[in-house]
Amino acid sequence: MDTDPDKWLRDSVNENFVQLHRLEEVLYTGQTKYQSAQIVRSGSFGICLVLDGKIQSSEADEFIYHEAMVQPAMITHPGPETVFIAGGGEGATLREALSHKTVKRAVMVDIDEEVIALSKRYLPNHSRGAFEDSRTELYHVDARDYLTKSKDKYDIIIIDLPDPIEEGPAYLLYTREFYQIACDSLTDNGMVAVQAGSASLTELLNFTAVNNTLKSVFPIVTPYNNIDMPCFGGPWGFCLASRKHDPALLSPNEVDNRIEARSITGLKFYDGLTHQGMFSQPMYIRDAMANQHRIITDKDPLYLYTA
Repeated sequence: MDTDPDKWLRDSVNENFVQLHRLEEVLYTGQTKYQSAQIVRSGSFGICLVLDGKIQSSEADEFIYHEAMVQPAMITHPGPETVFIAGGGEGATLREALSHKTVKRAVMVDIDEEVIALSKRYLPNHSRGAFEDSRTELYHVDARDYLTKSKDKYDIIIIDLPDPIEEGPAYLLYTREFYQIACDSLTDNGMVAVQAGSASLTELLNFTAVNNTLKSVFPIVTPYNNIDMPCFGGPWGFCLASRKHDPALLSPNEVDNRIEARSITGLKFYDGLTHQGMFSQPMYIRDAMANQHRIITDKDPLYLYTA
């Protein structure tokens, strides 16, 4: 094993667990207004976006994350026409939302314009023209402030943000107060999808806390995982929240029928059987959800680590 530190990306999953990714090339390194940013070529995962020292997305497995992030909510909704995306700088979340021809308007709000520019330059296959789609509206402002001031209602709100870190750009978009703003911005049939962090056995704090916090606002909250993210080092968690719709009630056949009816092609991860599996939680996840009661608030935010 080559021990030259310049040839390895050190990604700290937590204080007890570090992943090393062999670097073939560092394409960019710098500091945006909000966070450190790198674009690297990994031996295993191809070109990767790295923010604050943590891999956010890779060429090899981004389809797993982004299909899992977007498609369950979009498919569960009977006919999504308006979508709001908080974060999602690479443009792949936007890409997946726009794969639904029912969508007439997709508003993406990512505060860090430089990350989007880097993604367009180095990771164009993530967005695949989504930024240029006539249905897309792109704004570089704070997503919470945007929703607070807007009177628009959305069928789907997707919260695709980096993990909450102290002094980072996203920690106040994981709180009960923000989820209430999101709830107030939904149509009657609306749904919220949230990136909820690691679902590994020893890393469940964010996943359970996001679930609990959403449950303090929404009547129906459905966590899901069973989604292995190789570049993140383990399974990943998401939550769906709604006033009316429970995605876990959809059968595999119904999911597949909706995918076909909406002429969605090119999926490599998500279908009816995958949908069913994502919402089948193992016992240790169900036990953690039942026994951990942390709720995230503006006054008591959750920081997974310090920048």
